[in-house]
Amino acid sequence: MDKQTGKTVRERLVVIGGDAAGMSAASQARRLRSADELEIVAFERGRFSSYSACGIPYWVGGDVTERDALVARTPEEHRARDIDLRMGTEVTEIDVARRRVRARDVASGDASWTSYDKLVIATGARPVRPELPGMDAAGVHGVQTLEDGQALLDTLTRTRGRRAVVVGAGYIGVEMAEALLKRGYEVTVVNRGSEPMATLDPDMGRLVHRAMTDLGITMVDDAEVTELLTDGDGRVREVVTADARYPADVVVLGIGVRPETSLAAAAGLPLGAHGGLLTDLAMRVRGYEDIWAGGDCVEVLDLVSGQERHIALGTHANKHGQVIGSNVGGDYATFPGVVGTAVSKVCDLEIARTGLREKDARRVGLRFETVTVESTNSAGYYPNAAVMTVKMIAERRTGRLLGVQIVGREGAAKRVDVAAVALTARMTVEQMTALDLGYAPPFSPVWDPVLVAARKAAVKVRGT
Repeated sequence: MDKQTGKTVRERLVVIGGDAAGMSAASQARRLRSADELEIVAFERGRFSSYSACGIPYWVGGDVTERDALVARTPEEHRARDIDLRMGTEVTEIDVARRRVRARDVASGDASWTSYDKLVIATGARPVRPELPGMDAAGVHGVQTLEDGQALLDTLTRTRGRRAVVVGAGYIGVEMAEALLKRGYEVTVVNRGSEPMATLDPDMGRLVHRAMTDLGITMVDDAEVTELLTDGDGRVREVVTADARYPADVVVLGIGVRPETSLAAAAGLPLGAHGGLLTDLAMRVRGYEDIWAGGDCVEVLDLVSGQERHIALGTHANKHGQVIGSNVGGDYATFPGVVGTAVSKVCDLEIARTGLREKDARRVGLRFETVTVESTNSAGYYPNAAVMTVKMIAERRTGRLLGVQIVGREGAAKRVDVAAVALTARMTVEQMTALDLGYAPPFSPVWDPVLVAARKAAVKVRGT
C-alpha cells in the first residue's frame, strides 16, 4: 500500500525453475495474494512443469504407462491462475544489485531483463556426469527430467540389442536397473562402492546386493568406469573399467546429483560445503531480505547431526515451496530441517533409511551402539510372511535414537516412518519400546520389528 496515495502497489515475484519448489512457491503465494497485488513471473527452461521426477524410473519400467500421468499441473493450468509461466526460457544471470534477472528464449536465443521485487531460486540439481571419453556418445543417458526419460525411452525403442549397463548403485541406479530388467534387458550395474545403496551401512547394502543378484542383475562392485567405447556411428558399445569391459547397447548414469547453483554462485549468493544455497528457517537466502531458495539447490539442517547437508527429494522441495510461498504472500512459515528419510525398492525388495549411518555418527563425533534384528512383516504363522531386517543406531549412554535402516519385503519400507517421527521427537530407544503401534496378524507380529530393535538397543545401551 502506497502511504501517500492509499493505492495498492503491485509487486513482482520472479521464480527461477518451474518444478516442485518453484511452482509450489508461486501457487502458495497466489493463494495468499491476488494478481492485483502480486504479479508472478516464472521461468522454466524445459518443456514440462510441476512433474514427479521420482516417478521417471517407473514410467521407463512400464509401471506408469503415460508420461503425462507424472505431471501434477501443466503450464496452462498455472497460467489460468494468473501465474505467467514462461516455458523454454532459461535464466542466465541474476543481477542482485539491480534486482533483475536475464532470461534467454532457448529456441530463438532472444534475451531480455526482468526486474523483481522478490526472487525465488529453485534451479534444482544436475546429474553427476564424469568427464570421461565417450560420456557424450549416443545411447548414454542421465535421468533427471521428463525430457531425459523420454530420450531414454526413445533409445530403448530404437535399440536392437538388449544389453544395458547402469553406472552407479544409488537410488536412481537401483531403480533404473529394475526398470531396464522389466524392459527385458540384460542388466549390469557398475558400482564404485563396496555394496549398492551407499545411503545404507555396508552390512545392509549387502542384503540389497544379494537380492539384485538373485533377480539376475550382474553386480560389479569396487569398480570405477574409465571410459566408454563407441562404434563407427558414435553409439556406445562398451563400458570400460580398470579390470574389465562390459558390452552395452544403452548406458544409464545413476551416479548422483549436485545442487545446480552456478547462477547463484555467479551472483555472489552464499553456498554451503556441499555446493547448495544456504537459507534461514524461512527459506530466505542468508543475508538477502527478498531472495528465497528451495528444492534440490539448497542445503538443509540435519536435525540429528546438527549439520547442513544436501538431500535431493521431491518431498522436501514441495515443503520448501509452501514455506516460501507463505512468506512471500505475507503469511509466516518455517522449514525446521530433516532427519534424512528415504525409501526405494528393487522389484519386491523394499529399502528404507532415516537418520544417521554409522559413518555419519562417527564423522560428527557421536559414540553409539548398533543392533540388527531379523523379524517378519506379518505374524510368522500368517501366509506369505517374509523376513525383514532392521538395523538401529542409538547414542551411547543417553540412548537417543540416531538412525534406522530397514530391508525387507512388502510392508517393510514404510515402517521407517515410525523411526522418522521418533528421530524428530528426539526419543530414546527406551521410550520407543512403549510406542502403541497397530497390530493384527496380517500386518505385524505382536512385537513390531521396529520395536524389537528398540528393545534390543535399549538393553545394549543400559549395558554400557
